[in-house]
Parts: sequence; structure tokens; C-alpha cells
Amino acid sequence: MTSSLPPRSRLVHDALRAAGIAGDIVVLPDAASTAVLAAEALGVEVGAIANSLVFWSDGEPLLVMTSGAHRVDTVALAARLGRESIRRATPEQVRDATGQAIGGVAPTGHPAPLPTVVDEDLAQYPEIWAAGGTPHTVFPLSFDELVGLTGGTVSKVD
Repeated sequence: MTSSLPPRSRLVHDALRAAGIAGDIVVLPDAASTAVLAAEALGVEVGAIANSLVFWSDGEPLLVMTSGAHRVDTVALAARLGRESIRRATPEQVRDATGQAIGGVAPTGHPAPLPTVVDEDLAQYPEIWAAGGTPHTVFPLSFDELVGLTGGTVSKVD
């Protein structure tokens, strides 16, 4: 089955299996490059979509896994994390940091691990969905699996 996945999604699949996560990557017929589109395609609440947002903070990329129901308050999050500032990464910075394009960034499968923040509100969902490395691929996992997979810091993000 993995041979039919796009190359970026195969990297994500391999990282999931290495982390002991059993969820399979699902290929959607249409791109789901936003939380709303992904939720509609999967028939789940938008809050159960774990958006992978890449920011630039204090000279390095920062991955924020946020509930699709939230917007990241970069000023408040920077204060919580003790960082000078957090701003959206450029598309080039996103691709350099993750090897993936905006709209399909997975929480794993990157060239190197990224400092990560995981939205505490994702914990309310027994199953969450994250991008699988492309805008057409997603996979399910639990909140605890997401935190373990990313080595993320759990925090309020909005």
C-alpha cells in the first residue's frame, strides 16, 4: 500500500511506524489544504484536525500543531514560551524546514526534528487527524501519540 503513496507521504508513513503509530495514511480525492476542507472530507469536527503550522522564532523554525478550530496568538504564545517573537514562516522556510509544502505539512517526516508546540485543546478529541505530507494525504492518531511523535510541548496556543 505504501508504494502508492506520494514520496513525502511514504517518509511520513515510515516515521509513524518507527514511532509505533498504527494509523494509516489516507489519500483524499480532493486536496484538503485547510482544516475546514479536511474536516468536511473526513466527516469530523474541524477542531479534531491538527493543523501543522510552521513559524519562524528566534532564528529557527517552530512547528505549532493547533486545533483546526483555533488561530495561533503569536504574541501570547511567544510570551508563554519565553521567545522574543513568533511570525509566520515563508513558503520557502516551510519547505526548507519540513521538506513539505504549505497545506500538507505533517507533524513528522522532516529532514530534522523541529521544536514543536501542541495545542492543549486537541486533547479533548479521542482521534485527531493530521496532514500526511501532501495536501491530499491525512492520517489519524491520538493526542498522546501526537505529543510523543513530535516531542512537543503542550500549551494553549490561542
